Amino acid sequence: HPKPVNPADLENILVPRPPPTDKSTSRRGGSSGPARPRVPSAISVDSGDLPHRSGQGDEQGSESIRCYSGETASVVGAGDHGSEGNGVQKSGGRAPAGVPLPSSAGSDTRSGSAGSRKSSAGKSSRTSSAGKREADEQDEFYSREVEPLVSELASLTKKKDVNRIQELAGEIYSALESKGCFTKQFQHRSHILKVIFKLLDVDEPRVLLRLARLILGFKVSGNNLLNVCKLVFKVARNDKNDPYFLEENILNLLLETIRIADPVASCEALIYCVGAIKFLTGNADILKRLAKLDCIKTLAFLLHSINKVLAAALRNLADTSSGRDRFLTHNVIGGLVTLMDTYPGDSDLMLYISRIFSKITLHADCCSVLANQPLCYRAFVNLLKRHLLKEDLVVRLCFVLGNLTIKNDSARLKLFQEVDSIETLLLILKTYLELDREGKTCASGGADNVQLNGNVEGESGTPVTKVEDVLIKVMRVLANLSINEDVGSTIADNSDFTQLLLSVVEHKDIASHEEVMTNAVVAINNMSFYTTKDVKKMDAHLGMADSLLKLVLSNNMEGLLEAARVFGNLTRHKEVRDFLSKNKVDAVMVTLLDSGNRELVFIACGVLINFMLDEDKRPLLKNEGGIKKLIDVLRDFGREDWQLSGCVCKVLVNYSSKIHSSVGSFGEAEVAELIDLLTEYLDKDCALSESLASAADEEMREYIEDAWHDEFYQVGEQLLKRIEAHSSPLEPLQAPS
Repeated sequence: HPKPVNPADLENILVPRPPPTDKSTSRRGGSSGPARPRVPSAISVDSGDLPHRSGQGDEQGSESIRCYSGETASVVGAGDHGSEGNGVQKSGGRAPAGVPLPSSAGSDTRSGSAGSRKSSAGKSSRTSSAGKREADEQDEFYSREVEPLVSELASLTKKKDVNRIQELAGEIYSALESKGCFTKQFQHRSHILKVIFKLLDVDEPRVLLRLARLILGFKVSGNNLLNVCKLVFKVARNDKNDPYFLEENILNLLLETIRIADPVASCEALIYCVGAIKFLTGNADILKRLAKLDCIKTLAFLLHSINKVLAAALRNLADTSSGRDRFLTHNVIGGLVTLMDTYPGDSDLMLYISRIFSKITLHADCCSVLANQPLCYRAFVNLLKRHLLKEDLVVRLCFVLGNLTIKNDSARLKLFQEVDSIETLLLILKTYLELDREGKTCASGGADNVQLNGNVEGESGTPVTKVEDVLIKVMRVLANLSINEDVGSTIADNSDFTQLLLSVVEHKDIASHEEVMTNAVVAINNMSFYTTKDVKKMDAHLGMADSLLKLVLSNNMEGLLEAARVFGNLTRHKEVRDFLSKNKVDAVMVTLLDSGNRELVFIACGVLINFMLDEDKRPLLKNEGGIKKLIDVLRDFGREDWQLSGCVCKVLVNYSSKIHSSVGSFGEAEVAELIDLLTEYLDKDCALSESLASAADEEMREYIEDAWHDEFYQVGEQLLKRIEAHSSPLEPLQAPS
């Protein structure tokens, strides 16, 4: 892995190294001789070593920058690799979506294209006439006031009269500024810049700053911006030149350059520009001036823009095979969490980071690291509250929280204990259910309303609206949180959650909204585990059972499975068992025993265990062929799933609690098969020989033995003893009438 960055070496990264200087000089004294306040023309910079300000000029020998290059149009990036970006792609390069591309530093595109003509012909004509008059006035002014000065300046390219160059540069700047000529539309701009660049080999720092002032005033871009920023950086390295930066408005222009330059297209130029600012802040007077000019706000804006670019790059790198390992090694996750906590108002940056987390939290190692970040839960809750109606962000944040809490009980507690966390989840559920009831498919009113469900990054699946996708993800978080007993009981005590979740079941059709429905029922199931402990909530339990009946009668196996789980909790109460029996739910559970779906069979057995507590409901099991089906389950899955075998035995134990005759209760053939199976399964060597032989290690063998003993052996032995105790070769006599 790359060597971790030493904080002491950060300056190496922030500012590139200029050409080699005399090692005997330093920024603040310590030089071996008098400093020369001059800057040579050669200022090409190697980006390797640590820069330092010196009191002596560098020697010549590097590449010169005295050339002016024509500027090219900037490019607006098209955004992400998907449907989310809606930028306009032009020829050339690209910039990441979400990074503002300043119009003033961007392109020389033609504003008079047909696509932009929205005004009437008369207005367009008047505007054109006004623009022509302004251009004519500027031409006349240039010919009269500026051209003589520029011509004289051009004549000094060989003579190099630095005093006169300084005077002319100041006069030209003042003249151009007075008539608003510092624009890219000013037709003499290119000629003036060419003249200026030919003079950049003078040695006087003060003169160079005057010339740089003119170049920056024209808001150049590309190589021209890079060259002038190198020049200013070079002058700023020598602290003897500090007083020159307090003259006129060079500091204003530097800050304006930082504000308007594209951090992607002009990244190297900005490094030099910020490097110059960094040097200059060592001067107390300049520091005060920069503070008055709101330098902090300017640099903060640049920092936000850079963060967006970095986050966009990291999002793509998170998909690489080695990306996760690098994320963990270099504490990228912790840095991203700090950004989320520091800049919550920047929704674009937050969206980039949430996309990164939605990718990496699909993996347990990254999930664990993120779950242990101290600021993680505060940042997530704060963002959910702050950007409630920005569904693209909310859905990803909830997706990540669902990943964190699916297996990590510590994460469930930490999220629960965060201030306003449960209230915020309830608010999200309420808000997006209201939007769904109103028929809205997205909260922000955008046109892209439907996406594929599953992974929020766009895996294939049933089309869902953006509002529904938020509901799916937030209900998943609630279901995961409810696994923890302390958290689950608190959530279950809030009737608002249950009512909102039941309203999803009541108003949605599982055929067309399967994932929304199943997530709602899963959350209801986890909460019902706690609510059913309270007999006082019987009306709520009956209402819950009534709402879920529609799923039992549907042809959707997933919906039926999740509804049956809830019935497993609700049927602890006789009132609910009576209600469900009247609606034939017990008969449906018997039917499911031969479904072939092991999970569904297991859930059906769990519900039947509770139904068999009531004597009046026991005959249905035999009448519907349930005894034979249970024996088939025991024979087919017994050796492979001791927990399921134990459930089968529990159903039969409850069913036969008032047995008089084994044959009368179970049937003659059924008794014989049960005795054979139970005798075989209760013999440890016979029951476990195959599974123990194929076990991978000792730990797996111990697990198999424990499952057999804890889940099956005791209840299986109880059932076998009962059957044998009530078996007789003689049929019992009927009682005399």
